[in-house]
Amino acid sequence: MANETARRRKVLIVGAAGRDFHNFNVHYRDDPRYEVVAFTATQIPGIDDRRYPLELAGSLYPEGIPIHPEDSLESIVSEHGVDEVVFAYSDTSHQHVMHVGSRALAAGADYVLLGPRSTMIEARLPVIAICAVRTGSGKSQTTRAVTRALKAANKRVAVIRHPMPYGHLADQIAQRFETFEDLTAADCTIEEREEYEPHLAQGSIVYAGVDYGQILERAEKDVDIIVWDGGNNDLPFYKPDIHITVADPLRAGHETSYHPGEANLRMADVVVINKIDSAAPYDVAQLKKTIATENPDAVVIDAHSPVTIEEGADIAGKRVLVVEDGPSLTHGEMGFGAGVVAARQAGATLVDPRPWAAGSIRTVYEKYPHMGALLPAMGYSAEQRKDLEDTINSSDADIVLIATPIDLRKICELSKPAVRASYELQEVSTPTVADVLKDRLNL
Repeated sequence: MANETARRRKVLIVGAAGRDFHNFNVHYRDDPRYEVVAFTATQIPGIDDRRYPLELAGSLYPEGIPIHPEDSLESIVSEHGVDEVVFAYSDTSHQHVMHVGSRALAAGADYVLLGPRSTMIEARLPVIAICAVRTGSGKSQTTRAVTRALKAANKRVAVIRHPMPYGHLADQIAQRFETFEDLTAADCTIEEREEYEPHLAQGSIVYAGVDYGQILERAEKDVDIIVWDGGNNDLPFYKPDIHITVADPLRAGHETSYHPGEANLRMADVVVINKIDSAAPYDVAQLKKTIATENPDAVVIDAHSPVTIEEGADIAGKRVLVVEDGPSLTHGEMGFGAGVVAARQAGATLVDPRPWAAGSIRTVYEKYPHMGALLPAMGYSAEQRKDLEDTINSSDADIVLIATPIDLRKICELSKPAVRASYELQEVSTPTVADVLKDRLNL
C-alpha cells in the first residue's frame, strides 16, 4: 500500500489544443502525485504529433510531453499503464463524451472530467465571461456588446480569448495583440484573426496563448475589467463575476445535449437568446421553456443578429459563393450562417462550392457532410489558405459573399469580386446587457 501511495498516478489528457493544456497547467503541472504521459488531439487539423514543450510543461517534465492523435488512446493507456483518462475539449455531444469514456474504461483506466473549482483561476479584477451552448451561437457579437458598454462607462478593457495555439507552442505562451500588425507578426491563422480583429477594431487589447495564469498577470496590469471571450461552448478559464451564456434557437435542444454547453446554461447569470429574428417561434418558445426549467434564476435577454451587406453592394440575381465562419460549420454543425441568410434576403442564387473544393477543403467536406452550398473559411496553415483561395477562384460564382468576422480579401488573393456581410447583437428586450453590467458592477 505504501508503494502504491508513492507511485505517481499516470494520466492521459484528451483534448484539442485548448482546454487540455489549461487543465494541465492549473491542475497537473506542478503536482508530483501525477505523471501526465501524453496529450491526444482531435477536431483541429495539424495539431497532433507535436510536443508540449519544456517551457510550458515545467520541471517535472524535462523532455516535455508528447501529443498524439486521439485514435491512439487505447494503445497509450496500454503502453504506459494509464490510471486515468481526462476528457478536456468542448462542443461535443453528450454521447461523444461517453463514447470516449467507454473507450477509456474498456482500456482499463478511470475517466475524469475536471470541474470549475479545479480549473478556474481567480482574478484580482472583475471578470465578465461570455460563453455559449454551442459554437456559432453568437459569442463574438455578444462580447463586442459587452465591451462597448464597458467602454461607454470609461472602463479599460482586456479581452482574453479562449486558446487557439495551433503553431509553435513555446512562442505562444502569453500573447498580446493591440494592432493588426501584431497579428501578422504572430502569423495568426484565419480562425485566430476572425476572433481577434473585431476586438482590435473596437480599440480593445486582446490576450491569448497557452498559459492563462501568465496571461492574466499581464492583462491585470493594463486594465480595469477582464472580459473572457470563450471558444466553442467551453467553460470559462477564470472565475466570473458575471457569467453570460449565449443560446441558439436555430439548434433548439442542443443546449441540453452538448458538453459543456449544458453546464454553461445551468451556471449562467444571464442567458442571451440570439438569432430570434431567424428562428421559428416554436423553437424560441421551447428554448425559453428549457431555460426556465434548468436555470430559473437567470436573466434572459432576447436578441436579433441582423445581417448587413457592405454599402453599395448589390448581389440580387447574382450567383453568389458564400464563405462562412469555419468552426461554426464544422464541429459546430451549423447548416448555414449569416452569409446564407444575407444572400437569400437579397435574392441571390447560392453557388455550391463542393465541385471546386481543393485539397484539404475537399477533406473538410468529406468529414462534415452536413455542410451544403457554402464554404467554411478554413485556414489553419498557409497550405490550407491556398486551398481556400483555389476553391473560391475556380468556382463559377459571379461574386463572393464573405460572412466571416474578418475581411478575407486582406489575406487571400481572390480573383473574383467580393463583398462582406457583417452582423452585430441587437437586443430586443429589457434588461439589456448594458443594464445588467451597470446593475451588477455599479458602473
